[in-house]
Amino acid sequence: MITSSANPTVKRIRALRQRKERDNTGLCFVEGVRQVAEAVQSGADVVQLVVAPALLTSPFARELVAGQAAAGMPVVELAPAVFASISQKDGPQGLAAVVRQRWLTLSQARLEAPPGWLALVEPADPGNLGTIMRSADATGAAGVILIGPSADPYDPVALRASMGAAFAVGLARCTWEAFAQWKRSTGSFLLGTADSAPTDFQATRYPQPLVLLMGSERQGLSPEQQALCDRVVSIPMRGRADSLNLAVATGVMLYELLRQQRGV
Repeated sequence: MITSSANPTVKRIRALRQRKERDNTGLCFVEGVRQVAEAVQSGADVVQLVVAPALLTSPFARELVAGQAAAGMPVVELAPAVFASISQKDGPQGLAAVVRQRWLTLSQARLEAPPGWLALVEPADPGNLGTIMRSADATGAAGVILIGPSADPYDPVALRASMGAAFAVGLARCTWEAFAQWKRSTGSFLLGTADSAPTDFQATRYPQPLVLLMGSERQGLSPEQQALCDRVVSIPMRGRADSLNLAVATGVMLYELLRQQRGV
């Protein structure tokens, strides 16, 4: 039982709050019973469980820890105050994990089943990114390709918003140039969105699987990025707002692809 927040192990875990440390180590910190369970059940590379027995009141969580410990998983036990020092929750549940990040290369992003892949150009908000990963998982998308500088999908905010989906969908990252080359070499159908596009997103049928390309929160898709698309559609706006939140717009498009896939 570790009782000091100055313990070296605790310091290493706490440092994973910073993106620089996550990038350097290839690790991330996952907190909460549901998120840890999702990581374990999805086959994520869990390095160690972090447990505060006095805070762990969930029978499911206790069974999860016992089962993983019996299987040889390293378990670090912390006093409640020490666990609180690494927690980012108001009411810590007493369960967290250190997990190895999992990244795919573009060559591994294969269009094998509908709806296909989602590609995001420079998404900046980790909360949006986490919500998008959750929607991608819910609609059966294979994964998310992050293009250019972007928010970290393993940021604690993104992980909370994804509700474990970060470990269920594939993740890849690349430059715009590499993405364009991959698109051309694979012949993938690329679908984009823009408010200026004349075609309503529900007024056309989409060949699936495909790659759905969504622009950044601030600028959307540039003319160059739209030019790479095989089709560009718009989501109608009826009120005073001139744009949708990126996570909302992406969810609308993903569920339209799901609707068409189901033949509804």
